[in-house]
Amino acid sequence: MPQITDILAEIERLAPLSLQEEYDNAGVQAGNVHQSATGAILCLDVTEAVIDEALAKGCNLIISHHPLLFKPIKSLTGATSEERCLIKACRHNLVIYAAHTNLDNAKDGVNYHLADIIGLQSPRILSPQLARTDAGSGIIGELPAETDPAAFLLHLKELFALSSLRHSLLPRKPVKKIALCGGSGAFLIKEAISQDADVFITGEAKYNDFYDVENILLLAVIGHYESEVCTKDIFYSILKQKFPTFAAHFSNVQVNPVKYL
Repeated sequence: MPQITDILAEIERLAPLSLQEEYDNAGVQAGNVHQSATGAILCLDVTEAVIDEALAKGCNLIISHHPLLFKPIKSLTGATSEERCLIKACRHNLVIYAAHTNLDNAKDGVNYHLADIIGLQSPRILSPQLARTDAGSGIIGELPAETDPAAFLLHLKELFALSSLRHSLLPRKPVKKIALCGGSGAFLIKEAISQDADVFITGEAKYNDFYDVENILLLAVIGHYESEVCTKDIFYSILKQKFPTFAAHFSNVQVNPVKYL
């Protein structure tokens, strides 16, 4: 049975905490990491239902993409969902860990995984971190061949099992160079334009973003949850390569707060 510290070290081997953005709070959110791991729940967000799921499966480790805690907590009374999660986790000796923007920015992290799903060739960092060309925000690469824009969007819907997809005005020419960033990646639109991308794919964008890209590139917004739920696959791959017999479970709790009619 591996130690929790050993499991977290493997995640940080791929996604060291030094790669996280200044605003972020990746890493251990709660619990004593100096204990044997009985099993892990892999999820995008930590909710009370996810904690209950971990307890039901006999797991004492929850690995999430989004941190449970972004802002400091001044009291612990159970008044909010985050506080109730912390109380329950501490009561049952659970460890909660998040790999967030460090996993976004890592080589072979979230955006590389998205590029692989789409089938991009020669993927590279769209906006490298200073002094590091192998880490940073977003990915840019090429499709194997030029593709009709509408057909490409329909392909995205199929790849990510989308019920809907928002997009800007369709260009009149085929697309080939694709830039992307999972989650809230609209801040990279200008960088995608500067690198002559035909398409920019992300999880969220504002209304005016669709105006700003008209006649420049095709903006495709697939949903925050939908663009990052693949993080569970990344966690699973890391754990199974190093600890093949360890009990790692995909969370079955539906945590997407956005609903569609």
